[in-house]
Amino acid sequence: MSSTALEVIGWLGSAVLVVSLLQTNLHRLRWINLLGCLVLIGYNAAVGVWPMVGLNVVLAVINVVYLVRGWRDRHDERAYQVLQVDGDDAYLRHVLRVHEADIRRFTPGFVHDPFAHDAAYLVLTGDETVGVVVVRDEGDGVAQVLLDYVTPRYRDRSPGEVVFGPHGPFRTDGYRLVRTPAGMVEPYYDRLGFVRVGDHHELTVGPPG
Repeated sequence: MSSTALEVIGWLGSAVLVVSLLQTNLHRLRWINLLGCLVLIGYNAAVGVWPMVGLNVVLAVINVVYLVRGWRDRHDERAYQVLQVDGDDAYLRHVLRVHEADIRRFTPGFVHDPFAHDAAYLVLTGDETVGVVVVRDEGDGVAQVLLDYVTPRYRDRSPGEVVFGPHGPFRTDGYRLVRTPAGMVEPYYDRLGFVRVGDHHELTVGPPG
């Protein structure tokens, strides 16, 4: 291979690493960074820069470890905690304000009324808040979801499964039916047992197990 081609490969690997650092989604960041490391391992081995080969091997191994761990914990309810708060909770208002622009991308019609006293469920992993579900009790055991939001870093990790799953708060709080917002962008509810009804989804909730 010519020196020019090798140089192009080296620059390409560096560019891929830079692109990886611009990702907000951790899973995507790891995959792209791993690809960049593999390219640079080949480039540095070809030109004989062995310290850089070693560095990129270590980085590649770190990425693989975190990818495997993320895949293993993706549907593990133990990785998340659900904290119920009132609709006028100060920290809830802070989370909604910080993520307001991104929230409007996926739920354009959402308007939070702190005086309506809607209930909310914050999804946490460790000390980090990764999602929020705001609901209104419609009576007769019906919960109307006003907002179901996951932060970009955890959008591939399915924290919503914890809220809407068989051990989630809707079951323990005595609801019989959960309705999602109408017109939500990129809904994921089909794989959680919801049924599409017109412009929204519905989940029949059984009694607590």
